Amino acid sequence: MNKEANILKALLYSATEPSGEQQKRFGDFLKNKYGSEIPLEWIKSEDYEGGFRLEVGSDVYDWSLRGRLRMLRDTLIEIPTDKGSIIPLIKETIKEWTPEAMAEQVGTVKTVGDGIATVAGLNHATFGEILIFAGGVRGMVQDIRRDEIGCVLFNDDEGVVQGSHVKRTGKTAGTPVGEDFLGRAVDALGTPIDGLGEISAAGYMPIEAQAPPIVDRQPVDTPLETGIFSIDSMFPIGRGQRELIIGDRQTGKTAIAVDAIINQKGKDCICIYVAIGQKNSSVVHIQQTLKKHGAMDYSIILSASASEPAPLQYIAPYAGCAMAEYFMNKGKDVLIIYDDLSKHAVAYRALSLLLERAPGREAYPGDVFYLHSRLLERAARLSDEIGGGSITALPIVETQAGDVSAYIPTNIISITDGQIFLESDLFFAGQRPAVNVGLSVSRVGGDAQTKAMKKAAGTLRIDLAQYREMEVFTQFASDLDDQTRRQLEYGQGLMRMLRQAQYRPKSQHEQVITLVMALSHTMQGISADEVTEFIEGLISMFETENSDICERIDREGVMDDALREEIIRISKAYKNHGVDERNKK
Repeated sequence: MNKEANILKALLYSATEPSGEQQKRFGDFLKNKYGSEIPLEWIKSEDYEGGFRLEVGSDVYDWSLRGRLRMLRDTLIEIPTDKGSIIPLIKETIKEWTPEAMAEQVGTVKTVGDGIATVAGLNHATFGEILIFAGGVRGMVQDIRRDEIGCVLFNDDEGVVQGSHVKRTGKTAGTPVGEDFLGRAVDALGTPIDGLGEISAAGYMPIEAQAPPIVDRQPVDTPLETGIFSIDSMFPIGRGQRELIIGDRQTGKTAIAVDAIINQKGKDCICIYVAIGQKNSSVVHIQQTLKKHGAMDYSIILSASASEPAPLQYIAPYAGCAMAEYFMNKGKDVLIIYDDLSKHAVAYRALSLLLERAPGREAYPGDVFYLHSRLLERAARLSDEIGGGSITALPIVETQAGDVSAYIPTNIISITDGQIFLESDLFFAGQRPAVNVGLSVSRVGGDAQTKAMKKAAGTLRIDLAQYREMEVFTQFASDLDDQTRRQLEYGQGLMRMLRQAQYRPKSQHEQVITLVMALSHTMQGISADEVTEFIEGLISMFETENSDICERIDREGVMDDALREEIIRISKAYKNHGVDERNKK
């Protein structure tokens, strides 16, 4: 663009000067293309063998031999590979192919550093568009200004220098998707990182997509069982829900997510674990754990580790969500874990500051709420008319000293449908998972429970709240009456009942039987240290001698009063038998 004259100027590079007839054809082409007569200047160049190069502002028409071969290559790349032999398709494409006068928009790098490049000359680039830099480095448009654009670079920026060329692709950022990704670990660009070879993609999906509208959704009313006692009984998660897992560092947040993945075995649910800013060793450990428990067969691990550039950490959750949407659109249920979004926000803050955006609260940019809302809103349960698939999101957020009022935690709490708060004091006291009953909540509630679980859970949460309150008031008291002592023992038994070993999710019949037994005060008189052993023995007895009850609960998800009374009767008989055995000893 000639700024002084405010008009376009065309530059023609070729080895020989165009004839009068050729100049007329160029003039007609420019007038038809741009709507006005554009002055043409010829510049002699030996660089464009067998043709020419025409530059009009930021538009480039490469009609050299090399340019036409590149156009042919791009055409061949777009041939679908899922229709049997592609040899006839290649032959037909070459036979019918003719070069088109397609303009390539080429810009120039002004500055580059810290994974950020500013580019001039690409006046029509769009937000989120992929650009190709020197050496094949890919970048994404992240900031659009009057005379330049800001881009984040996905690869090493050593090959990108000031003055090098940048080419538009016209395509937004996307990720490869397909069934073959199950059982694999990939990076944020969909490239395998597990050393098991290439992955054949069934297609590509944009990493940024509109959330399903309300009319395409249906209510959350189908349980997604985590196998974790305290969650399934008091803070149930339904298919299509967004439930936040929040707590300080090293309080068991990832352990809950991994247990939830393991518990989906045999339940026709695809699981995607997105690791953002984690150590590579931690991701490898999770992969080995899932493989050990047979969970990698239906899982995908997508990792943007702490050693990778901030742009890859930024796009990782969106790429994982795009993979989830591929399966959801096929009518399947998907569980996706974002571990964790506090590190995702830090990566986005770094990008925004490098792009010279104004910092706000805690130095985060003003659109950090939109950063996570547009991601989590894509979790949904689709209506049966469009397949009935679902995405259930479990975002993880790390707090500092239990401060849930910080910027990022409050943002994500307001986006999600509830939170599971893990408390450090409970964790170090041996209560694992360390779920704080008072601060945790599920806004879907009993709608995401089976009738059996809903009936069995009964007054559990109220009883625990009463116990915690009584424990505070009586911790300094030395003389307690019998009723208060019994209530404290009952509450201690419930807390011990909720303790659960890692990687040992519980089935529905285990949870229902244990809840019915405990809330009927059957454990009264059993010391807290013996509760775990008593429950394990009771469940083992039910599974061997009363397997019909277990199968009925798992199959129907329903429990009537008669079945409840039968469970209580068998539990009391088992307890009395154990007491008799101990007395004999």
